[in-house]
Amino acid sequence: MLRITYGAILLLAITSFSACRKHVMDDMPMEKNIDYPAAYVVNGEDATVSVIRLSDQTVSETLDLMTGSAGMIMWPHHIYHLQSLGEHRLTVAVPGMDLSAGHAGGRAGMKGRVLVLDAVKGIVLKDLEVPVMNHNAVYSPDGKEIWTSQMDIKGKVLVFDAATYTLKNTIAVGMEPAEVTFSADGSKAYVANGADDNVSVINPSSKAVVAAIPVGDNPVAAWIGYDGKMYVDNEDGQSISIIDVVTDKVIQTIALGFMPGSATHLAKRQELWVTDPDNGKVHYWKWDSAMEDWMHGGVFDAGAGAHAIGFTADGNLAYVTNQMAQSVSLINVSTHTKIKDIPVGKKPNGIAIKQ
Repeated sequence: MLRITYGAILLLAITSFSACRKHVMDDMPMEKNIDYPAAYVVNGEDATVSVIRLSDQTVSETLDLMTGSAGMIMWPHHIYHLQSLGEHRLTVAVPGMDLSAGHAGGRAGMKGRVLVLDAVKGIVLKDLEVPVMNHNAVYSPDGKEIWTSQMDIKGKVLVFDAATYTLKNTIAVGMEPAEVTFSADGSKAYVANGADDNVSVINPSSKAVVAAIPVGDNPVAAWIGYDGKMYVDNEDGQSISIIDVVTDKVIQTIALGFMPGSATHLAKRQELWVTDPDNGKVHYWKWDSAMEDWMHGGVFDAGAGAHAIGFTADGNLAYVTNQMAQSVSLINVSTHTKIKDIPVGKKPNGIAIKQ
């Protein structure tokens, strides 16, 4: 006869409760305290974010995007930072496929996700599924909305309320839109339509498309210029199209001779940096006021798969993510030389800096 005493039952119940509670606790996100200047690097293959502490240039935290998320987080991509009313937020797009080899085309039926993180606590606040794979998710300049692309033949931009996460607007744009960005003054939104070889211009208030600007072959993003311009990296065209924000016209095209990873404008030095992922380099152009033209200034080493660039607020240091090297290159801006490589996770792509 099997005899189980009350004490044994109680012990079993306590043990089971403890194991269950431990399982629940293991699944709960652990809050951090990232109350210091930091660079946030999205590791696509790992579905993590490496946090680089700027004071000592080391990885201080690794945030697991799977913890606290409602669904499967596959290949998170670009990341954006917003500081508003004393709070720091991060948005991460999750297209669901590896975009490190290029951005043309997508998988039919592939859904995307938008993750919103507390940048100080290091936890996922919202995991929002969207109908089609997306390239990025970015706060509007006033912080009240979140915009994300839908990389479909019938391209769209979805606009969500940043407080309630409800869908406010659906904006039809061109075919296979990639990055959504805003001009530095916040007056216009720009969407690079990869399969249409143009850039849609949107009035952020009315949500109306006010222009479609022809650019090069397979544009990926209209990157922000702090000189009244937007800089479009044309992946297959191997060029940069420069758009004047006032006229919405291409005023110059820079032939690169390599496939660009991204373009970043450094206003304090009047420089334009463009990554060369295939060769692990960064090229830079300097603005010649006399010639009123961008002149190639030089090239320096980063790492294999050089992709996104982030500058510190003072413009003295730059961080370059290297997708094929599992590292971030720390660059001395004044000398255009690499200081060191910082190991991070697998396939690092997007980067955002909080100071």
